[in-house]
Amino acid sequence: MAPANPLRSLPIDAAYLASVLASISGPIVLVGHSYGGAVITNAAAGIPNVKALVYIAAFVPDKGEQLGVLINKCPGSIIQPATRPVPYPGPDGTTGTDLYLEAGSFRAVFAADLPAATTRLMHATQRPFSAACFTDVTTSAAWHTIPSWALMSEADKAIPPALQRFFYQRAGARKVADVPGASHVAMMSHPGITARLIEDAANSRS
Repeated sequence: MAPANPLRSLPIDAAYLASVLASISGPIVLVGHSYGGAVITNAAAGIPNVKALVYIAAFVPDKGEQLGVLINKCPGSIIQPATRPVPYPGPDGTTGTDLYLEAGSFRAVFAADLPAATTRLMHATQRPFSAACFTDVTTSAAWHTIPSWALMSEADKAIPPALQRFFYQRAGARKVADVPGASHVAMMSHPGITARLIEDAANSRS
């Protein structure tokens, strides 16, 4: 299954994913990319049939941490200056802010190892990310009790490799696949490596 990530806020997104997980019978290997790593970290807590977590160039926050603080822990990310804020109305009358990656920097920041034609389509179809996700606080960290696997994108300009390494070491990842030259979207530029890592997690927990 590939459930959609709402990208509205960490509490909303994690609760939504947890509801999807609760509908699945049998063992689950839960995979998250980028911000999705924070979502699976929160959503999987307390769900006993989640047997493994797989992080693909992802945030792996601990309880009490905020992504907006973590992204500045190590130098190298150029994603925040490359975003364009767009206000949107909330159902309660408040105003939120969506973040879009600008066309001129999308490929360099997000997917430098993919063809330009592919990244033009990715930019046109991108789903916005609520700025609230950077300030929301992680309330649960499932990696403390669920084994993890990870893929590190060595040329990532969104989540710096050094920060990914910190996350994966702290979580005690059972296996880390280092991918030289991989951009932030390693699952697209290196699908075979990504699939084998997920299969390794599944086989190890079966």
